[in-house]
Amino acid sequence: MITIDEDQATPPFEQIRSQLADQIRAGSLVADQRLPSMRQLATDLRIATGTVARAYAALETAGLISTSRGSGTRVRAGQGIDDDSRASARLFAQALHRRGVTLDDALSAVRAEWSRSSNS
Repeated sequence: MITIDEDQATPPFEQIRSQLADQIRAGSLVADQRLPSMRQLATDLRIATGTVARAYAALETAGLISTSRGSGTRVRAGQGIDDDSRASARLFAQALHRRGVTLDDALSAVRAEWSRSSNS
């Protein structure tokens, strides 16, 4: 389910893009699964169709989805994270949540460690 938080500084198209990307990578949306049409999602979220179009375009550019006239917008194969990685992420998230660490701080920690491991 996609939601728009109007109190958030993040633009609606980016909220849609990031939520769908997270669902695809987490495996909640699977390969070849059809996404709602732009018009349908815009109606459901009560936003302009162009906002959804912008989010879908960014997801297509990132290689997460593909759109064709005949079959609509679908999740591309091979975009999810493997089960072992998801299990590791789940354990990490649960441990930090128990310690009262915010999501932003947890993501910052992951980014910092990612940078260190990339430079090694």
